[in-house]
Amino acid sequence: MRHSQEASDTTTLDETSDPNGERSSANREAPLLSVDNLSISFRGRNGDTHVTRDVSFTVRPGERVGMVGESGCGKTVTGLSLLRLLPERTARIQGRILFNGRDLAAATPRQMRAIRGRELSMIFQEPMSALDPVFTVGQQLTETLQTHYGTPRKEARERALSALESVGIPTPQRRIDDYPHHFSGGMRQRVMIAMALICEPKLIVADEPTTALDVTVQAQIIDLLCDISERTGTALLFITHDLGVVAETCHRMLTMYAGEVVESGKVDDALRQPAHPYTSGLLRSLPRLSSPGERLPTIPGRVPSPNEMPEGCRFRARCPYAIDGCEAYQPIAVDRHGRLARCWRHEELDLPGAVT
Repeated sequence: MRHSQEASDTTTLDETSDPNGERSSANREAPLLSVDNLSISFRGRNGDTHVTRDVSFTVRPGERVGMVGESGCGKTVTGLSLLRLLPERTARIQGRILFNGRDLAAATPRQMRAIRGRELSMIFQEPMSALDPVFTVGQQLTETLQTHYGTPRKEARERALSALESVGIPTPQRRIDDYPHHFSGGMRQRVMIAMALICEPKLIVADEPTTALDVTVQAQIIDLLCDISERTGTALLFITHDLGVVAETCHRMLTMYAGEVVESGKVDDALRQPAHPYTSGLLRSLPRLSSPGERLPTIPGRVPSPNEMPEGCRFRARCPYAIDGCEAYQPIAVDRHGRLARCWRHEELDLPGAVT
């Protein structure tokens, strides 16, 4: 069985499915974010380097979506592109990024400044690099309010204090005038969350928000983000390597590999029976307390470089289920459970997951 690239436009999705891999209906709430065929490349001396290809997904109001995959799969660059934070001179974005009815891919820098931080925010991977070391955290929090809403200084300071308190910063009246280096890693991440939330955005892109934090602080940050999402109705796009975090916090999961979305569907479905071999490999590599002494399964090889992308299925060289035909282009298609999978064998494979 082979699929041609020319036929992919007609076989990718059926008329009853949306880009989430879920059945659509007239009563379903419209997506807050709808990414359609997003392709990102960077101009260089030797031509363009393509890092993502035809990435499509949606995030609905109040929904928590996890984006998983190894380093180099295109997760962070996709997240940065949503806020148009990629370098304008070298980055080229093709496709549509519809946010609240507006195409951010076609927005001007001035239009993006009005949206970024106010309606769409980002929690960066390393807060010490994202926070400005020469301004106090209070100045950085109040600047956001004053820029977007023209909030008077006194009121902005009061709201900044409230924001710090809401994310668990102790004695915010004293800490508001401290500089970023006065805070621990976990406290800096809380400041970043407060900054992302202070304008009450509709969607937050959280890029590895618990990286480099100890396990206890990680759990606190994750609980904080979920609590905020539940209380405020803020949607979350969670970019992470930690599938355990996704399993506990997210409604849906997107698996990315080599710049493509290879699977999309509900988290519980993916945990029980993944539709793509790469998702299965990621789940099987999770350590289990119930299997002490057993050899931990791994995925051989590594993610290909953007300059050395293979033809056809990009996971083929590492896939234990690859056969003749996998060298052909792999369109993403709906499986029998209504999920999306970029594998033409998805109907015949019975892949192991993390839950038995």
